[in-house]
Amino acid sequence: MIYPSTIQAITIAKNGGPEVIEKTEIPFPKVEPGHLVVKVQYLGVNFIDTYYREGLYLISKYPFVIGKETAGVIVGLPTDDAVLNDPDYQKRGYREGSRVAVDSLSTHAEYVSVPWKTVYPVPDSVSTLTAVAAVLQGVTAISFMEEAYNVQKGDIILIHTVAGGLGLLFCQLAKSRGATVIGTTSTEEKAAVARQNGADHVIIYKKESTVQRVLEITNGEGVHAVFDGVGKDTFDSNFEMLRRKGTLVSVGNASGAVAPFPPLRLVHKNLKLLRPTMSNYAYTASEVLYYSNTLWGLVANGTLRPLIHKEYPFTAEGVREAQSDLTSGKTTGKLVIKVSD
Repeated sequence: MIYPSTIQAITIAKNGGPEVIEKTEIPFPKVEPGHLVVKVQYLGVNFIDTYYREGLYLISKYPFVIGKETAGVIVGLPTDDAVLNDPDYQKRGYREGSRVAVDSLSTHAEYVSVPWKTVYPVPDSVSTLTAVAAVLQGVTAISFMEEAYNVQKGDIILIHTVAGGLGLLFCQLAKSRGATVIGTTSTEEKAAVARQNGADHVIIYKKESTVQRVLEITNGEGVHAVFDGVGKDTFDSNFEMLRRKGTLVSVGNASGAVAPFPPLRLVHKNLKLLRPTMSNYAYTASEVLYYSNTLWGLVANGTLRPLIHKEYPFTAEGVREAQSDLTSGKTTGKLVIKVSD
Protein backbone atom coordinates (compact mmCIF):
# COMPACT_ATOMS: atom_id res chain seq x y z
CA MET A 1 0.00 0.00 0.00
CA ILE A 2 1.17 3.54 -0.75
CA TYR A 3 0.56 5.54 2.41
CA PRO A 4 -0.59 9.18 2.34
CA SER A 5 2.02 11.77 3.31
CA THR A 6 -0.24 13.38 5.93
CA ILE A 7 -3.17 12.28 8.08
CA GLN A 8 -5.72 13.85 10.42
CA ALA A 9 -5.23 13.40 14.16
CA ILE A 10 -6.66 14.62 17.46
CA THR A 11 -3.98 16.71 19.17
CA ILE A 12 -3.30 19.22 21.91
CA ALA A 13 -0.70 22.00 21.82
CA LYS A 14 -0.87 22.68 25.56
CA ASN A 15 -2.54 21.42 28.71
CA GLY A 16 -5.97 22.63 29.65
CA GLY A 17 -9.69 21.98 29.39
CA PRO A 18 -11.52 20.34 26.48
CA GLU A 19 -11.12 23.57 24.50
CA VAL A 20 -7.41 22.74 23.84
CA ILE A 21 -8.40 19.69 21.77
CA GLU A 22 -7.81 20.18 18.04
CA LYS A 23 -8.05 18.14 14.87
CA THR A 24 -4.86 18.77 12.93
CA GLU A 25 -2.92 17.51 9.95
CA ILE A 26 0.25 15.65 10.90
CA PRO A 27 2.84 13.65 8.94
CA PHE A 28 2.09 9.98 8.36
CA PRO A 29 3.57 8.11 11.35
CA LYS A 30 7.05 6.65 11.01
CA VAL A 31 6.80 2.96 10.10
CA GLU A 32 9.36 0.92 12.02
CA PRO A 33 10.42 -2.57 10.79
CA GLY A 34 8.68 -4.21 13.75
CA HIS A 35 5.45 -2.23 13.47
CA LEU A 36 1.98 -2.95 12.18
CA VAL A 37 0.22 -0.16 10.28
CA VAL A 38 -3.48 0.11 11.05
CA LYS A 39 -6.19 2.10 9.26
CA VAL A 40 -8.32 3.31 12.13
CA GLN A 41 -12.09 2.83 12.22
CA TYR A 42 -12.94 3.58 15.87
CA LEU A 43 -11.37 5.26 18.88
CA GLY A 44 -12.16 4.53 22.53
CA VAL A 45 -12.52 7.47 24.92
CA ASN A 46 -10.98 6.96 28.37
CA PHE A 47 -10.11 8.95 31.48
CA ILE A 48 -6.41 8.57 30.66
CA ASP A 49 -7.03 10.88 27.67
CA THR A 50 -8.17 13.59 30.09
CA TYR A 51 -5.21 12.98 32.42
CA TYR A 52 -2.78 13.79 29.59
CA ARG A 53 -4.86 16.75 28.44
CA GLU A 54 -5.07 18.25 31.93
CA GLY A 55 -1.38 17.67 32.71
CA LEU A 56 -1.80 15.03 35.43
CA TYR A 57 0.35 12.76 33.25
CA LEU A 58 3.39 14.50 31.77
CA ILE A 59 3.89 15.12 28.04
CA SER A 60 7.43 15.59 26.73
CA LYS A 61 6.65 17.10 23.33
CA TYR A 62 3.86 19.12 21.68
CA PRO A 63 1.75 18.91 19.63
CA PHE A 64 0.72 15.69 21.32
CA VAL A 65 -1.60 13.14 19.74
CA ILE A 66 -4.01 11.98 22.44
CA GLY A 67 -5.68 8.61 22.87
CA LYS A 68 -4.71 5.09 23.91
CA GLU A 69 -7.40 2.84 22.43
CA THR A 70 -8.01 2.23 18.74
CA ALA A 71 -9.46 -0.42 16.45
CA GLY A 72 -9.28 -0.90 12.70
CA VAL A 73 -7.79 -2.89 9.84
CA ILE A 74 -4.17 -3.88 9.22
CA VAL A 75 -2.79 -2.25 6.06
CA GLY A 76 0.90 -2.95 6.64
CA LEU A 77 2.85 -5.82 8.21
CA PRO A 78 6.31 -5.81 9.85
CA THR A 79 9.30 -6.16 7.55
CA ASP A 80 11.79 -7.34 10.18
CA ASP A 81 12.59 -11.03 9.58
CA ALA A 82 13.24 -11.57 13.28
CA VAL A 83 9.68 -10.41 14.00
CA LEU A 84 8.11 -12.41 11.18
CA ASN A 85 9.86 -15.57 12.46
CA ASP A 86 8.99 -14.93 16.11
CA PRO A 87 6.68 -17.74 17.36
CA ASP A 88 4.66 -15.26 19.43
CA TYR A 89 4.12 -13.11 16.34
CA GLN A 90 3.13 -16.10 14.23
CA LYS A 91 0.57 -17.27 16.82
CA ARG A 92 -1.45 -14.09 16.25
CA GLY A 93 -2.11 -14.74 12.58
CA TYR A 94 -1.79 -11.12 11.50
CA ARG A 95 -2.49 -10.45 7.84
CA GLU A 96 -3.34 -7.41 5.76
CA GLY A 97 -7.06 -6.78 5.97
CA SER A 98 -7.51 -8.45 9.36
CA ARG A 99 -9.12 -6.49 12.17
CA VAL A 100 -7.27 -5.55 15.33
CA ALA A 101 -7.58 -3.49 18.49
CA VAL A 102 -4.65 -1.42 19.71
CA ASP A 103 -3.50 -0.42 23.19
CA SER A 104 -0.86 2.20 22.50
CA LEU A 105 -0.38 5.85 23.37
CA SER A 106 -1.00 8.66 20.86
CA THR A 107 -3.27 6.69 18.54
CA HIS A 108 -6.25 8.97 17.92
CA ALA A 109 -5.54 9.39 14.23
CA GLU A 110 -6.60 8.09 10.82
CA TYR A 111 -3.61 5.71 10.67
CA VAL A 112 -1.28 4.41 13.36
CA SER A 113 2.06 2.60 13.22
CA VAL A 114 2.47 0.58 16.40
CA PRO A 115 4.65 -2.22 17.83
CA TRP A 116 3.05 -5.57 17.02
CA LYS A 117 3.13 -6.67 20.66
CA THR A 118 0.56 -4.00 21.60
CA VAL A 119 -1.96 -5.14 18.96
CA TYR A 120 -4.83 -7.50 19.81
CA PRO A 121 -6.16 -9.67 16.95
CA VAL A 122 -9.97 -9.42 16.76
CA PRO A 123 -11.81 -12.66 15.92
CA ASP A 124 -14.57 -12.79 13.31
CA SER A 125 -17.16 -13.24 16.07
CA VAL A 126 -16.46 -9.76 17.48
CA SER A 127 -17.29 -6.53 15.63
CA THR A 128 -14.75 -3.72 15.38
CA LEU A 129 -17.09 -1.48 17.37
CA THR A 130 -17.35 -4.03 20.18
CA ALA A 131 -13.57 -4.51 20.06
CA VAL A 132 -12.81 -0.84 20.65
CA ALA A 133 -15.41 -0.72 23.41
CA ALA A 134 -13.90 -3.75 25.13
CA VAL A 135 -10.16 -3.94 24.67
CA LEU A 136 -8.65 -1.49 27.16
CA GLN A 137 -11.31 -1.69 29.83
CA GLY A 138 -11.92 -5.40 29.28
CA VAL A 139 -8.27 -6.35 29.70
CA THR A 140 -8.09 -3.98 32.67
CA ALA A 141 -11.04 -5.70 34.33
CA ILE A 142 -9.69 -9.20 33.69
CA SER A 143 -6.08 -8.53 34.69
CA PHE A 144 -7.01 -6.52 37.79
CA MET A 145 -9.49 -9.19 38.96
CA GLU A 146 -6.93 -11.93 38.33
CA GLU A 147 -3.67 -10.31 39.40
CA ALA A 148 -4.34 -7.22 41.55
CA TYR A 149 -7.02 -9.05 43.56
CA ASN A 150 -8.07 -12.52 42.46
CA VAL A 151 -11.84 -12.37 42.88
CA GLN A 152 -13.24 -15.65 44.19
CA LYS A 153 -16.64 -17.21 44.76
CA GLY A 154 -18.07 -15.87 48.02
CA ASP A 155 -16.11 -12.60 48.00
CA ILE A 156 -17.89 -9.32 48.63
CA ILE A 157 -16.54 -6.67 46.26
CA LEU A 158 -17.09 -2.90 46.20
CA ILE A 159 -16.89 -1.19 42.80
CA HIS A 160 -16.97 2.60 42.68
CA THR A 161 -18.70 4.20 39.65
CA VAL A 162 -20.17 0.83 38.83
CA ALA A 163 -22.24 2.13 35.87
CA GLY A 164 -19.28 3.46 33.88
CA GLY A 165 -17.63 1.57 31.05
CA LEU A 166 -15.02 -0.10 33.27
CA GLY A 167 -17.35 -0.39 36.25
CA LEU A 168 -19.90 -2.43 34.31
CA LEU A 169 -17.23 -4.84 33.07
CA PHE A 170 -15.84 -5.18 36.61
CA CYS A 171 -19.38 -5.93 37.78
CA GLN A 172 -20.09 -8.51 35.07
CA LEU A 173 -16.77 -10.26 35.65
CA ALA A 174 -17.02 -10.32 39.44
CA LYS A 175 -20.53 -11.82 39.22
CA SER A 176 -19.31 -14.48 36.80
CA ARG A 177 -16.69 -15.44 39.40
CA GLY A 178 -19.34 -15.89 42.10
CA ALA A 179 -18.81 -12.65 44.05
CA THR A 180 -21.41 -10.43 45.69
CA VAL A 181 -21.11 -6.99 44.10
CA ILE A 182 -21.76 -3.69 45.83
CA GLY A 183 -21.57 -0.69 43.52
CA THR A 184 -21.69 3.07 43.91
CA THR A 185 -23.21 5.47 41.41
CA SER A 186 -24.86 8.87 41.23
CA THR A 187 -28.45 8.38 40.02
CA GLU A 188 -31.37 5.95 40.12
CA GLU A 189 -31.10 5.54 36.34
CA LYS A 190 -27.47 4.45 36.61
CA ALA A 191 -28.34 2.18 39.52
CA ALA A 192 -30.89 0.40 37.31
CA VAL A 193 -28.21 -0.17 34.65
CA ALA A 194 -25.82 -1.54 37.27
CA ARG A 195 -28.44 -3.98 38.56
CA GLN A 196 -29.16 -5.14 35.01
CA ASN A 197 -25.45 -5.97 34.76
CA GLY A 198 -25.30 -8.00 37.95
CA ALA A 199 -24.85 -5.59 40.87
CA ASP A 200 -26.43 -7.05 44.02
CA HIS A 201 -26.49 -3.77 45.95
CA VAL A 202 -26.22 -0.26 44.51
CA ILE A 203 -25.49 2.76 46.68
CA ILE A 204 -26.46 6.18 45.33
CA TYR A 205 -23.69 8.13 46.99
CA LYS A 206 -25.42 11.50 46.56
CA LYS A 207 -28.33 10.34 48.72
CA GLU A 208 -26.81 7.97 51.28
CA SER A 209 -23.59 7.25 53.13
CA THR A 210 -21.49 4.75 51.22
CA VAL A 211 -19.57 3.74 54.35
CA GLN A 212 -22.71 3.22 56.42
CA ARG A 213 -24.47 1.19 53.71
CA VAL A 214 -21.44 -1.03 53.02
CA LEU A 215 -21.07 -1.82 56.72
CA GLU A 216 -24.79 -2.56 56.98
CA ILE A 217 -24.67 -4.90 53.98
CA THR A 218 -21.61 -6.73 55.34
CA ASN A 219 -22.81 -6.84 58.98
CA GLY A 220 -19.99 -4.54 59.99
CA GLU A 221 -17.26 -6.76 58.60
CA GLY A 222 -16.45 -4.86 55.40
CA VAL A 223 -15.61 -6.02 51.89
CA HIS A 224 -12.82 -8.25 50.66
CA ALA A 225 -11.70 -5.77 47.98
CA VAL A 226 -12.46 -2.31 46.62
CA PHE A 227 -11.93 -1.36 42.98
CA ASP A 228 -11.76 2.44 42.99
CA GLY A 229 -11.46 4.50 39.81
CA VAL A 230 -12.52 7.75 41.48
CA GLY A 231 -9.32 8.54 43.35
CA LYS A 232 -9.08 11.60 45.60
CA ASP A 233 -12.75 11.87 46.64
CA THR A 234 -13.22 8.23 47.71
CA PHE A 235 -9.74 7.08 48.70
CA ASP A 236 -9.85 7.70 52.45
CA SER A 237 -13.29 6.19 53.04
CA ASN A 238 -12.22 2.91 51.44
CA PHE A 239 -10.19 2.05 54.55
CA GLU A 240 -13.34 2.14 56.66
CA MET A 241 -15.10 -0.33 54.34
CA LEU A 242 -12.37 -2.94 53.93
CA ARG A 243 -12.29 -5.94 56.23
CA ARG A 244 -9.15 -7.29 57.88
CA LYS A 245 -6.65 -8.42 55.21
CA GLY A 246 -8.70 -6.64 52.55
CA THR A 247 -7.32 -5.20 49.33
CA LEU A 248 -7.71 -1.73 47.86
CA VAL A 249 -7.12 -1.61 44.11
CA SER A 250 -6.76 2.06 43.14
CA VAL A 251 -7.79 1.99 39.50
CA GLY A 252 -7.85 5.63 38.45
CA ASN A 253 -8.04 9.33 39.27
CA ALA A 254 -11.40 10.55 37.94
CA SER A 255 -11.76 13.06 40.79
CA GLY A 256 -8.05 13.87 40.96
CA ALA A 257 -4.85 12.22 42.10
CA VAL A 258 -4.63 10.66 45.56
CA ALA A 259 -2.50 12.64 48.03
CA PRO A 260 0.78 11.19 49.35
CA PHE A 261 0.01 8.15 51.47
CA PRO A 262 1.69 6.86 54.68
CA PRO A 263 2.04 3.05 54.51
CA LEU A 264 1.38 2.83 58.26
CA ARG A 265 -2.32 3.31 57.46
CA LEU A 266 -2.33 -0.28 56.22
CA VAL A 267 -1.26 -1.71 59.58
CA HIS A 268 -4.59 -1.43 61.41
CA LYS A 269 -6.21 -4.22 59.33
CA ASN A 270 -3.18 -5.68 57.50
CA LEU A 271 -4.51 -4.21 54.26
CA LYS A 272 -3.02 -4.39 50.79
CA LEU A 273 -2.89 -1.38 48.46
CA LEU A 274 -2.17 -1.58 44.72
CA ARG A 275 -2.08 1.07 42.00
CA PRO A 276 -1.64 -1.08 38.87
CA THR A 277 -1.83 -0.23 35.21
CA MET A 278 -3.19 -2.67 32.66
CA SER A 279 -0.18 -2.29 30.35
CA ASN A 280 2.11 -3.73 33.02
CA TYR A 281 -0.04 -6.86 33.28
CA ALA A 282 -0.41 -7.22 29.51
CA TYR A 283 3.25 -6.35 28.88
CA THR A 284 5.06 -9.21 27.19
CA ALA A 285 3.93 -10.70 23.89
CA SER A 286 2.72 -13.86 25.63
CA GLU A 287 0.83 -11.87 28.28
CA VAL A 288 -0.91 -9.76 25.63
CA LEU A 289 -1.93 -12.88 23.73
CA TYR A 290 -3.20 -14.54 26.92
CA TYR A 291 -5.37 -11.56 27.81
CA SER A 292 -6.48 -11.16 24.20
CA ASN A 293 -7.70 -14.75 24.03
CA THR A 294 -9.32 -14.48 27.47
CA LEU A 295 -11.07 -11.22 26.61
CA TRP A 296 -12.56 -12.33 23.31
CA GLY A 297 -13.62 -15.62 24.85
CA LEU A 298 -15.52 -13.80 27.60
CA VAL A 299 -17.08 -11.44 25.06
CA ALA A 300 -18.09 -14.34 22.81
CA ASN A 301 -19.75 -16.31 25.62
CA GLY A 302 -21.60 -13.26 26.93
CA THR A 303 -19.76 -12.89 30.23
CA LEU A 304 -18.48 -9.43 29.24
CA ARG A 305 -21.02 -7.23 27.47
CA PRO A 306 -19.68 -3.74 26.68
CA LEU A 307 -22.42 -1.12 26.78
CA ILE A 308 -21.86 1.71 24.29
CA HIS A 309 -23.18 5.01 25.58
CA LYS A 310 -22.72 7.04 22.39
CA GLU A 311 -20.80 7.30 19.11
CA TYR A 312 -19.20 10.71 18.46
CA PRO A 313 -17.80 12.16 15.21
CA PHE A 314 -14.08 12.36 14.44
CA THR A 315 -13.91 16.13 14.86
CA ALA A 316 -12.40 18.43 17.46
CA GLU A 317 -15.92 19.26 18.59
CA GLY A 318 -16.86 15.58 18.78
CA VAL A 319 -13.86 14.66 20.93
CA ARG A 320 -14.36 17.71 23.16
CA GLU A 321 -17.96 16.68 23.70
CA ALA A 322 -16.99 13.08 24.41
CA GLN A 323 -14.39 14.03 27.01
CA SER A 324 -16.75 16.54 28.61
CA ASP A 325 -19.51 13.95 28.77
CA LEU A 326 -17.12 11.38 30.26
CA THR A 327 -15.94 13.66 33.06
CA SER A 328 -19.44 15.02 33.78
CA GLY A 329 -20.46 11.78 35.49
CA LYS A 330 -23.64 11.62 33.41
CA THR A 331 -22.73 8.73 31.10
CA THR A 332 -23.10 4.97 31.40
CA GLY A 333 -20.95 2.49 29.51
CA LYS A 334 -18.40 3.27 26.82
CA LEU A 335 -17.89 6.37 24.66
CA VAL A 336 -16.43 5.87 21.16
CA ILE A 337 -15.37 8.00 18.19
CA LYS A 338 -16.22 6.87 14.64
CA VAL A 339 -13.28 7.58 12.30
CA SER A 340 -13.99 5.62 9.10
CA ASP A 341 -15.95 2.69 7.70
